[in-house]
Amino acid sequence: MRVNAVIVAAGEGRRMGGAVRKPFVVIAGHPLIFHTLHRFAASRTVRKVIVVAAEEDLSRCQEVARAAPELRSLECAFQAGGPRRQDSVTEGLGRLDADCEVVVIHDGARPLASSLLIDRCVEAAFVEGAVVAGLPARNTMKFVSADRRVRETPPRESLWEIQTPQAFRVEIIIEAHQQAVREGGEVTDDATLVERLGKRVTVVDGERTNIKVTFPEDILLAETLLRTGQIG
Repeated sequence: MRVNAVIVAAGEGRRMGGAVRKPFVVIAGHPLIFHTLHRFAASRTVRKVIVVAAEEDLSRCQEVARAAPELRSLECAFQAGGPRRQDSVTEGLGRLDADCEVVVIHDGARPLASSLLIDRCVEAAFVEGAVVAGLPARNTMKFVSADRRVRETPPRESLWEIQTPQAFRVEIIIEAHQQAVREGGEVTDDATLVERLGKRVTVVDGERTNIKVTFPEDILLAETLLRTGQIG
């Protein structure tokens, strides 16, 4: 089974603040993008990744990948992203190997997803077709209007927090993105596009430590988890 991964690292990271672009924020001595690539280098199933980054970040991403001995086993390709996340994913899908059967789509800003989680998603996608990592919601959730009025409190047991990696049979995710191009609109994850095709998406257990680095305080948490080895 030939497996590729698309790592989406084209965001500007405005919520992080500071002058350093998000892929290159240093965490535990290495750029954030290094840690994400390192998780894939340790995977049993993924042997090629397509890093989708902003045009101005491509050369530096290449330098990070080529300079790290830990990443030598990983075949890396680099692709300029689009204006939106789903446009960037579409660009990455265009660089898949011709014989790729399953593709993993992962946020570059999630540097702590374990290689075991990546492999579980791949193996499940080969059987199920479309798989996302997720965790049951731990807090009460509410639907809130634009003026901050509570509209409804859905039952917590039916709510899950969805993460990446997300893994798909190639033909399914390509069809989903082609439909999105035709119909327009914007979504926050690729599984939503598959759902719009009317296809089933299966959830596998994610990891509490699989955080997304979005705000400055997330860097401190990621540093602690990496330095103490609490990944996965």
